[in-house]
Amino acid sequence: MKTLGVWLLLFIGIAAFAQQPLKNGDLLFQNLDCGPLCDAIEEVTHGRDGLKFSHIGLVVIQQDSVYVIEAIGKAVQLTPLHQFLSRTTNLHYLGRLTQNNQGLIDAALIFAKQQIGMPYDDPFLYNNHKYYCSELIYDAFKAANHNQDFFVLEPMTFKQPASKTFYAAWIDYYKDLGIDIPEGLPGINPAGISRSNKLEWLGVYAPNK
Repeated sequence: MKTLGVWLLLFIGIAAFAQQPLKNGDLLFQNLDCGPLCDAIEEVTHGRDGLKFSHIGLVVIQQDSVYVIEAIGKAVQLTPLHQFLSRTTNLHYLGRLTQNNQGLIDAALIFAKQQIGMPYDDPFLYNNHKYYCSELIYDAFKAANHNQDFFVLEPMTFKQPASKTFYAAWIDYYKDLGIDIPEGLPGINPAGISRSNKLEWLGVYAPNK
């Protein structure tokens, strides 16, 4: 019974922790299950604790309402939280800048808001005046950090880990775009951001009902 009581208290503590209110500058991570492309992204990127992520958004609170700034669909947009969360039935995860980095949040949000309406970066090419989800986060915090890297760009890969051949989904995707696959060029992904030591990992985000 004592052991059961300890586990019950631990569970209650975790649940309360996960349901804490969101704050400006929080990062929400999603596993979208959007098909072969999302599957390919998740197979070659490694999230914290082995979790799979294919999307990320930046929390902003305006007039007592919670929104997520995100690059998705056709452009960077401001999405109501409930709409963001309803996109998938998978669990959402929450990261928050560590205390010593909290001073960057206001400037990062200003930058991110200024990008609303910028087109989505379909080819996933850095610095082409378009944004994919984690690229927006990278640039927002780089701008806030006096144009110095905050999160880290890494060489992108579109190849299957086992065979080192390109995923068929990526071959078709870039053929439709009419450009070469940008293998090895610098990029960033939600899973990589989730592993950053500049984040306090708060785990599963479960909004209060």
